[in-house]
Amino acid sequence: MLQRKDLIDLNGLSEQEITAILDRAEEMKQRLRRGEKNGTELKGKSVITLFYENSTRTRVSFELATAYLGGTPVHISASSSSVQKGETLIDTGKTLDAMHVDAIVMRHPMSGAPVLLAKTVSAHVINGGDGMNAHPTQALLDMLSMREKFGRIRGLKVAILGDIKHSRVAKSNLFGLTTMGAEVYMYAPKTLIPKDMDKLGAHIASSREEAVEGADVVMGLRIQLERQQGGLFPSLGEYSKFYGVNENLLRLAKPDAIVEHPGPVNRGVELTDGLIDGKSSVIEDQVTSGVAVRMALLDMLCNAR
Repeated sequence: MLQRKDLIDLNGLSEQEITAILDRAEEMKQRLRRGEKNGTELKGKSVITLFYENSTRTRVSFELATAYLGGTPVHISASSSSVQKGETLIDTGKTLDAMHVDAIVMRHPMSGAPVLLAKTVSAHVINGGDGMNAHPTQALLDMLSMREKFGRIRGLKVAILGDIKHSRVAKSNLFGLTTMGAEVYMYAPKTLIPKDMDKLGAHIASSREEAVEGADVVMGLRIQLERQQGGLFPSLGEYSKFYGVNENLLRLAKPDAIVEHPGPVNRGVELTDGLIDGKSSVIEDQVTSGVAVRMALLDMLCNAR
């Protein structure tokens, strides 16, 4: 059971709470595989996706999750809303609350924005990604795919390589995985690793070989091309050569290791085509896990499960 009104981050969630979410998500995933998309858990409930940034996977999966459970999904894009007329986030929240919506999923470029919204509204607020801070549902779906493969998370070695500095996914995974008893190794150019990640529980590897060796899970993170103008690494080609993950590097991981990526993938940069489309990849499975996790969360929050 979730003992909270909102889901803003995994930092602070207990192992029991995360386990409960994953257990419920596993049930939802089995329903999806059976083609059962006519649930009634959210019948009569409305879920708003309030996105101030572009999104495909997160937004669509929340909207499908709502529909599959019998709820009413409504999307609001900041570019076509009253935000363009100068409406503040607090006023937007009050307006939606006055319409008696049940849940609001928000993505925002500013870290901390979901916290502000959650304090303003009585509706349940789920963080769909805020700035470089957190993306809790992505970490949950990553863990769901891991647990389905290995039957556990405790004791797994998870290697995370890529743009860790700007990644809300990396931070949420670090909190969630360490809470669940996994070891997290991170590797990237020094310009792309925050100085305090080791204090949060990550092992900062001195080489990509050290990070991947003996790993159960190898996760690539998107190199954010919009940051490339900042000169954080020489070129995409050089990044791929010295920091990307290829088939030879993956051989250092355990024989049954899986490859994950939150998407979208810069093919040939973070991961080679062979890994993205190979037998070790669970990238497409992560997408299914995403719908299942969001179905579980909406059900658990809106119905106080």
